[in-house]
Amino acid sequence: MELVLLTALGVGGATVIGAVIGFAFKKISHSFSDIVLSFAAGVMLAAAVLGLIVPSLENGRSYGIFMTVAGIFAGALCLNLIDKLVPHLHRLAGQESESHSNANLSKVLLFVSAIAIHNLPEGIAAGVGFGSGDTAGALVIAGGIALQNIPEGMVIISPMLAAGVKPSRTFFIAMLTGLIEVVGTLIGYFAVTVASFILPFALAFAGGTMLYVISDEMIPETHAHGHQRGATYALLVGFCVMLITDVMLG
Repeated sequence: MELVLLTALGVGGATVIGAVIGFAFKKISHSFSDIVLSFAAGVMLAAAVLGLIVPSLENGRSYGIFMTVAGIFAGALCLNLIDKLVPHLHRLAGQESESHSNANLSKVLLFVSAIAIHNLPEGIAAGVGFGSGDTAGALVIAGGIALQNIPEGMVIISPMLAAGVKPSRTFFIAMLTGLIEVVGTLIGYFAVTVASFILPFALAFAGGTMLYVISDEMIPETHAHGHQRGATYALLVGFCVMLITDVMLG
């Protein structure tokens, strides 16, 4: 349990690390941001497949492959519903950065809400990994999510400062979005440890949410500024790093 809690704090704390970087370098180039985010996408892709979907198949043999397929689509549909209810994270970030003079408190609150809501399923994915009993695989999943949280924390600082939010309050809000991920991690962990029979579905569900985030958010964002070739190779590097890590830990 101590390892789960420490990892949850690490995953949530990665957003704060990104926020600190965002304060230090308020004007981060698109090329750098795209490379970092693409690397994180590759890490998350490997973590979703190797750490969640494959274990779902292994743990759910008595249910058949359809349990895993159903879980993947359920996870994707869940985030699709969230995107319908809350503005798309990166699209909203772009709108905020392009309208400094017209930014107001309601937009900032909407911006923060979008980040927080998107962070919850990511935290659940990390927690489900630990609930499966595969500590090494869970750490790989958590590492991938944490890497993705660093650039996310970086990009939320500038819009809030431009909207007139005080630096101290901006930092507090960044910490709050990271805390949501800690809560999600604990929810995922306790859900599958209390009801182990839902483990195959929960693993696939978590994998589906991560695949959705990668395809719907991360890849389009990293290919929108003319750096798609470098972003593609960064994704491959991230995937291979996690592949090697998984083999070495296994």
